[in-house]
Amino acid sequence: RRTSSYHHSCSRFPNSDLMAMPEKNGSTIGYVARNFLLCLFVFTTVLFALSCYFVLRSTAHNRFLSSTFQSKSFARDPSLKDDCRCVEDEKRRGPLKVFMYDMDPEFHFGLLNWKPEGGGSVWPDVHKFIPPYPGGLNLQHSIEYWLTLDLLASEYPNGPRPIAAKRVYNSTEADVIFVPFFSSLSYNRFSKVNPHQKTSRNKDLQGKLVAFLTAQEEWKRSGGRDHVVLAHHPNSMLDARNKLFPAIFILSDFGRYPPTVANVEKDVIAPYKHVIKTYQNDTSGFDSRPILLYFQGAIYRKDGGFVRQELFYLLQDEKDVHFSFGSVRNGGINKASQGMHNSKFCLNIAGDTPSSNRLFDAIASHCVPVIISDDIELPFEDVIDYSEFSVFVRTSDALKENFLVNLIRGITKEEWTRMWNRLKEVEKFYEFHFPSRFDDAVQMIWQAIARKVPSVKMRIHKSRRYSGSVSDAGKESRWSSLIPRSFW
Repeated sequence: RRTSSYHHSCSRFPNSDLMAMPEKNGSTIGYVARNFLLCLFVFTTVLFALSCYFVLRSTAHNRFLSSTFQSKSFARDPSLKDDCRCVEDEKRRGPLKVFMYDMDPEFHFGLLNWKPEGGGSVWPDVHKFIPPYPGGLNLQHSIEYWLTLDLLASEYPNGPRPIAAKRVYNSTEADVIFVPFFSSLSYNRFSKVNPHQKTSRNKDLQGKLVAFLTAQEEWKRSGGRDHVVLAHHPNSMLDARNKLFPAIFILSDFGRYPPTVANVEKDVIAPYKHVIKTYQNDTSGFDSRPILLYFQGAIYRKDGGFVRQELFYLLQDEKDVHFSFGSVRNGGINKASQGMHNSKFCLNIAGDTPSSNRLFDAIASHCVPVIISDDIELPFEDVIDYSEFSVFVRTSDALKENFLVNLIRGITKEEWTRMWNRLKEVEKFYEFHFPSRFDDAVQMIWQAIARKVPSVKMRIHKSRRYSGSVSDAGKESRWSSLIPRSFW
């Protein structure tokens, strides 16, 4: 019965599972085979990717990983040489180390009628007496006076202030060599030739200065490249500048210097000392300053100063613009102070040279400067953004009719207030004090000099590449007719 039932079932259900069993076994084998091939493909792909990763990692290890960890440990290791940039950056955080020549007082405080007592030190004891500097317009170029005083004060221990530069007595330890010649004062007071003289005292001092410096071992060692020479007045050092050009000059601008003698890469632009009164406790505002645009000074100038005359003709009839001739005589400084304190914007126009003291008078007055001087270089511009508190106008645009007044009138109250607030924040960078204060003009100048030190060292090191070689002697004889021997 079972057999008959079986055959009966098969006859009734010819397509039943029992009849299809061989086909199902074949499908199962194919499914397993496909899964196996898929797994094999995934496995080989992952293996290939891992192989590529480890090969690339092994070849890139030194370039990315090792250098990263090595540089960190290199910067922390005090036993390594200090010519590493990381360590050099650490050094720059401390005071600039300055060696100052003990020059005869005729070059510095002797120009202020100061004399050593009983043949003593060539320097005054600044704790007891500070020789006064002449006032008026002399003050605007008094940079040399403030820097020298600051160096003398840095010698006293336990000073109640942070210092940006410290005097050292071993020149080989110094970052720079300071030349204490009051060149601007020398020009202002002693550039005229007296009847009994063949040359002026100013010219004689420059000749003595060149002879002194080029004879010093420090000058010969560096070719003068690490020396700091002050020539802030545009007419100071007229006779010596071409002979001392490897040095770092402290200048007000580059207006009367060829680029081979002075340039922004090598030298430092320092601010004028403003001559008008600082606006203390300034509670003014946009609406309480009735004058839109202010200028008072010499109008007819030579060289780049022609723009003053042209602007005078363009602006003289504008009711809310003050543009007039002025000088320090007859209370001119007080009038300028009052005028700037009551003005929203103050013009700083190129004169005989690209810069003028009006920029710093404007900053002290919290009067937003309008700078019209295409070739101007500004103090500390590598760390200060002047566009935050100044308006810059190209000369060609300023001389277009109605361009300047329309531009200034288009500045909103909110924009002006933002610049006015910024002026009150940055004004400390342009104030001169003794003793110097944190980030005042004196310390900012030292910091600007410190930022030149790495490039100075690079120039000195490059100059020594072939020193002492046979070809070096030929080089000297070849160029000696063009360059003074003191520079080799």
